[in-house]
Amino acid sequence: QVQLVESGGGLVQAGGSLRLSCAASGRSLSIYAMGWFRQAPGKEREFVAAISRSGTSTSYTDSVKGRFTISRDNAKNTVYLQMNSLKPADTAVYYCAADLKLSLTLTGSTGSTYDYWGQGTQVTVSS
Repeated sequence: QVQLVESGGGLVQAGGSLRLSCAASGRSLSIYAMGWFRQAPGKEREFVAAISRSGTSTSYTDSVKGRFTISRDNAKNTVYLQMNSLKPADTAVYYCAADLKLSLTLTGSTGSTYDYWGQGTQVTVSS
């Protein structure tokens, strides 16, 4: 079993940047495909970005393409989400998640298939 802890959230003005980190403990992160999801108040959780176990494949929801970048450093057991050109619509609690089932080069965008979740970190973008 792996434990996930997100950090890096905060308050930022529109147009600014944040980098979220997801640190894993308990098992090596290299065996998991990873994803970032977010949930805004009153809304359902939505997929943001994902990266394969190998790190060679990534996927993004359309609203963040060109602004957000997911990456991983398996040596540090950490996954990152670099968020640039932030908008008020990006305001949400951001969660990282780990999927043990996906093969080496696949990513997953369905939250229900992920096996482990962090506790979330708040991102607030002011206008």
